[in-house]
Amino acid sequence: MAYAYTRAPEERPKLGLIALQADRTMEDDFRRLMPADVSVLVSRVPSGLEVTPDSLAEMEGHLSASAALFPDGHGFDVIGYGCTSATAQIGAAAVADQVRKGAETAHVTDPVTALIAACAAAQARRIAILSPYVASVSDRLRDVLAAAGIDTPTFGSFDEANEAAVAGIDAASITAATLDMMQGVQVDAVFLSCTNLRTLDVIGPLQARLGVPVLSSNLVLAWHMLHLAWQGPGQPGGLLGLK
Repeated sequence: MAYAYTRAPEERPKLGLIALQADRTMEDDFRRLMPADVSVLVSRVPSGLEVTPDSLAEMEGHLSASAALFPDGHGFDVIGYGCTSATAQIGAAAVADQVRKGAETAHVTDPVTALIAACAAAQARRIAILSPYVASVSDRLRDVLAAAGIDTPTFGSFDEANEAAVAGIDAASITAATLDMMQGVQVDAVFLSCTNLRTLDVIGPLQARLGVPVLSSNLVLAWHMLHLAWQGPGQPGGLLGLK
């Protein structure tokens, strides 16, 4: 049968997302966070079942191959790498370098870079962090944030090393852990770390109770990708209430 070709509008922002093989949360969150007039293509990167500094660092060697799985010649506005702890372990510059080896993109970002940008926009210099991971993983993130001038005086963790288990931590547990961590604490914002942690439904209620911005890995990454893609008048700030 005869058919004709059509092309997507060229003005539509073109975003790429590299999610972890073990991540069961990120793509669903991005479907809820992204506007309908944005193109989002997804690739996956091999990731270990157990989250350790070594397993996180190993992802660096797979990133360029994962980026190369995107369609040839697509020309992304932004590609986001979806792992907070691995970015802290590998380094944001190294992540960007590996992604650019595999795909053409104007910008590369990640949850750590996005968090630093969100904290700057919110003028947040002291934040509380809730992480699912063991101390050896979480301490590296705190060191990276400290180097960027962001203090993390308050920290809580589920001490979970199994990546598959992280997606199963329920909303009530995340809420209870955050509220317990925040008792008697004065900070500028709260960060719920990990793209695999199901945080979207607790952010609003927690923010209302705590009276400070509540951020998450997927929320700040989606915001920063949109921010970088628009780069001009009318760019979206609604995800965080920031410009």
